[in-house]
Amino acid sequence: MNNHHTFRLEVRKKVNFYHMIITKEALLNYDKRYRTHLVNSLNGYKSANLLGTVDQQGQTNLAIFSSVIHMGSNPPLLGHITRPDSVSRHTLENIRETGFYTINHIHTGIIEQAHQTSARYDKNVSEFKAVGLTEAYIDQFFAPFVGEAYIKIGMEVREIIPIQTNDTLLVVGEIQMISLPQSVLLEDGKLDLEQAHTVAISGLDAYHQTDQIKRLSYAKVDKKLELL
Repeated sequence: MNNHHTFRLEVRKKVNFYHMIITKEALLNYDKRYRTHLVNSLNGYKSANLLGTVDQQGQTNLAIFSSVIHMGSNPPLLGHITRPDSVSRHTLENIRETGFYTINHIHTGIIEQAHQTSARYDKNVSEFKAVGLTEAYIDQFFAPFVGEAYIKIGMEVREIIPIQTNDTLLVVGEIQMISLPQSVLLEDGKLDLEQAHTVAISGLDAYHQTDQIKRLSYAKVDKKLELL
């Protein structure tokens, strides 16, 4: 706990451990880095992806994102949040310029390289080369994939929606192609992410392997859940 800032909190005993209440006032009084870590951890485990882009001059860019979300299956849409573009955002600039980008799952074998892409490299420096990952082009898709990634998704931008509350942007893209090992695609269409060694992120800097606990049947009011 950071002791350099004053804040109000309530401590109460509950189910044999102390339950801490952090008010909005307390949250805003925390040290900036402390508050950032806390808020970034609150939504639990997040997807871990590398977004690959290239500009019209052929300069490639690679950046780690933990905000990719499913937005619909027909049409097949994925979205991600990008921070305010008040400063240069190379990924966003390239998406706006070309309309194409790739989403690549981070797996256990490339965690360090993926994390290093969050460093602020100059526009003329390709993160692919800087961190030791391979630019891969598949079926003449315009944007580069990560050669080392097992699950790769080619995207075309559909909308870029401003979020006025904090000046971030929601980038909505439509899936144009998918490249993945045949063995991770199950009979019902689900992906075996454990077999693909896909990792998750918590906070800003913690990476996690997952273990499937169980799969359950489609929930209906008048039907008991079944294990799949």
